[in-house]
Amino acid sequence: MPVKTFSQSEREKLRRDRDVLPPLSDGPLGPFPKGWNPPGRDTAKVTVSTSVNVAMAKNKASIGRVAAVTAPKAAQADILIGHTGTGGMTVSTFKGTGGANTSLSNGRFGDPAGPGEAGAYSKQRMPPTDFRHHYERSDLPLSIQHGAKRSLQWKVDVTKLDYHHYLPIFFDGLRELEEPFSFVAYQGSMDLLESGGAKILPTVPQLIMPLKIALNTRHPDVLRKVFHVIQKLVVSGDHIGEALVPYYRQLLPVFNLFKNRTRSMGDRMDYGQRKSHDISGLINDTLYLLERYGGPDAYINIKYMVPTYESCM
Repeated sequence: MPVKTFSQSEREKLRRDRDVLPPLSDGPLGPFPKGWNPPGRDTAKVTVSTSVNVAMAKNKASIGRVAAVTAPKAAQADILIGHTGTGGMTVSTFKGTGGANTSLSNGRFGDPAGPGEAGAYSKQRMPPTDFRHHYERSDLPLSIQHGAKRSLQWKVDVTKLDYHHYLPIFFDGLRELEEPFSFVAYQGSMDLLESGGAKILPTVPQLIMPLKIALNTRHPDVLRKVFHVIQKLVVSGDHIGEALVPYYRQLLPVFNLFKNRTRSMGDRMDYGQRKSHDISGLINDTLYLLERYGGPDAYINIKYMVPTYESCM
C-alpha cells in the first residue's frame, strides 16, 4: 500500500475527524514536556474551559427553573392521537404533515421526519493506542529513514525480535491516522510480517483483538490498511490462514458490512481500484486469500459470516 507524504491538508483532514480520533499530538515527535508548551496554549485552554463550564452551569440552572414552572402546562398540552403509537387519545396539538388523510398511519409513529439513521457505516470513536505510547517513549528499536521514499531503519535484526511483544503493538497502531504514527505502525507491521516466518503463527491469537478494534472504527483509511495487513499476514507463513478460521466471527462482520458498498461512478472509471483505494475490491481480495489459505473449513465459515460471498476455488 503506497503511503502518502504527510502535509497540511492531511492534518486538516484529521481535524475534521477530531470527534472520533484520539487527541492530536503537539508535534511530530510527540507531546511537549510539562511547562514547555508554546506561550498562551495552557492559559487559553484554562480560560475557555472555565468560561464554558460557568456558562453551562448557568444554562442548566435556568433550564431547570423554566422546566419546573412549565412542566404542568406541557403535560396537559402534549396529548397525541392513536395513530402515533404513543398516546391513544382523540385530541392532539399535532398538526399533521400536510399530506393526505392517511399520512398519519404510514409507519412514522408521530415523527414527521421519520426514523433517524442507524449509523452502521459511520466512523466510530477511536480509543487511544498503546503503540503511540511506546513510540513516544522510544521503546521501539527503529527510526524513520527519509529519502526519495520513506522507510524504516531497524536498529536490531528484525528476525531476533520478540514477536509476542512487538507484533501486537504494531498491529494496535494500525488505527492511527496521524503521522508519523500511521506510517511507522503500518510499515513496521509489514516489515515484521516479511521477516517473521515461523515466529508469526504462535502470535495469531494476540493479533485478533487489535485487528477487531481497528475494523470496528469503520474509518475508510484504517480499513484499507487493515485489509492490506491481513493479506500479508495470511501469506507470511505456513498454516496461518488455517489458524485464522476460528476467529472469523470476530473479523468478518465488518467485511460483510462493506463488501457491496461500492461507489456509484456511472459510466466513469474508478481509478481507486488501481490504487487499492476501493474498499469493496480489497474485501473481495482478502476473502479470496482467506479461502485459498484457510483449508477445507474456510469457505463454509466465510459463507456463514458473509452470505453474499462466492467461492474463488
